[in-house]
Amino acid sequence: MSACGAVVGSGAGDRLAMAVKGVVVEDGKSGLTAVLVHGAWADGSSWQRVIASLRRLGVAVTAAPIPLTSLGDDDAALDRAIDRVGGPVVLVAHAYAGAVIGSSTHPRVAALVFVAALAPDKGETVADVFYRNPSHETAPNLSPDRDGYIWLPSTSFASAFAQHARAEDHAWLAAVQRPIHVDCIQHPVPAPRWRDLPTWFLHAEEDRMIASVTQAFMADRMDATTHVHRTDHAPMISRPDAVVDVITAAMGGVRATARPR
Repeated sequence: MSACGAVVGSGAGDRLAMAVKGVVVEDGKSGLTAVLVHGAWADGSSWQRVIASLRRLGVAVTAAPIPLTSLGDDDAALDRAIDRVGGPVVLVAHAYAGAVIGSSTHPRVAALVFVAALAPDKGETVADVFYRNPSHETAPNLSPDRDGYIWLPSTSFASAFAQHARAEDHAWLAAVQRPIHVDCIQHPVPAPRWRDLPTWFLHAEEDRMIASVTQAFMADRMDATTHVHRTDHAPMISRPDAVVDVITAAMGGVRATARPR
């Protein structure tokens, strides 16, 4: 496929209609908030370029901080962030956080957006899908420290995590990285929300952390509306425009289907 494309899953329309049933959207307003969830080795600042662009477009947006200590802890943190928003939300996840938004049972979630993100199915773990296919040759070997936390080697931000980003971005990412605990990736997930909610997926073809073929598999399994780009594992840094496009597409889909007040 070309640098950017879209594949619409056959069930997307039906799921969208079901998901927004009962969601009240004021005429002329989206009534939606985009809730951005960072993945491993990152924090909310990884979304800063996306946040700035969305705000310029008048989109309500917030970044949800998650502790990366266990899938359960991260689910609870996401629910707290949604509670603070008030109103319907579109959840947007990067990498590991795909498992977090997929596990959310919050009733105000209208749609899901996966940005080069992992999407385990019921009974699978994050590790199952992450290691489903071999990573790029430059991807680091990962192992936990004595406390069970996995850190990304500082040099890997340039070689594998965000090879399309600038040198100053690599330095910043290394400085603010937050490790992920093994409990996050070894816990089988419940039945995921993407089975019932409308879903969008940004497929990063030049991702060196999550294999492109794995991303294609997950997007197809979810019957997601897929945007394909020749970008690295961190498009919110390297290609924020592409991330904004998929988020606004998801919000537009919900807005078009929701019944007006």
